[in-house]
Amino acid sequence: MKKLFLIVALALFVFNVNAQDDEKSNKDSSAISLGIVAGVNFSTLTGDDDENLSSLTGIHAGVEADIPLSEKISFQPGLIYSCQGADYEDSEDGGVLYDGKFNLSYLNVPLIIAIEFADGFTFEAGPQLGFLTSAKDEYDDGMGDSGEDDIKDFLKSTDFSASVGLGYRMESGLNIGARYNIGLSNVNDFDGAGDIKNGVFQISIGYFFN
Repeated sequence: MKKLFLIVALALFVFNVNAQDDEKSNKDSSAISLGIVAGVNFSTLTGDDDENLSSLTGIHAGVEADIPLSEKISFQPGLIYSCQGADYEDSEDGGVLYDGKFNLSYLNVPLIIAIEFADGFTFEAGPQLGFLTSAKDEYDDGMGDSGEDDIKDFLKSTDFSASVGLGYRMESGLNIGARYNIGLSNVNDFDGAGDIKNGVFQISIGYFFN
C-alpha cells in the first residue's frame, strides 16, 4: 500500500511538471472537473471506553469531482476507500497484557462545499457517509498468542461524519489538502457496549483533469 501511494504521488508530480511546460488555454470556470486523490490517514476511535486507544496510520484513495456553483464556491463529491481504526493496548502494574489494532475499511462518500478565500486556497466542509467494507481485530496477548478476528458483525454498516479542512489547487490541476472527519454517529452495534465514533485526520494529494 505504501508503495502504491508513493507511485501515485510521483506520477502526479511528474504530470504536474510536464503540464506546466505546455501552453495552457483559458480555463472555463463553469466546467466540471473529475480527479483522483490519495493520501495518509491518522485515525482513532473515541467513546465511552477509549482510554486504551491510540492513533492508527492508514491510507485513503479514490475519485472526486469539482462542480462550480459560483466563481468562488464549488461542490466536491467523492468516492474514497479509507483504511482507518485505532491501535490499542492494556496493561496492569506497568506490564503489557495485550495489544493490537482495529483495522476498519470504509467506502466513504464526502459531500464537500469548497469556498475559495485566497488565490488557489479553499476552506472545505460538509457531511460524509461511510459504508463499512471490512473490520478486523489484529491482536497479540503478550504471551505468544496472536491472530486476527473478524469483528464486522459487531459494528454498524454505515457511519456518518462531518468533514472540515483546507485545500490548495494549482492551475495545472494538482492539489493538496488536509481534512478532519469528525464522527457523529455511534458505529458500535454490540449490545451492552458504549458508544464508539470514528475520528480521522487526512492529508491528501490529488489531480483534477481540467
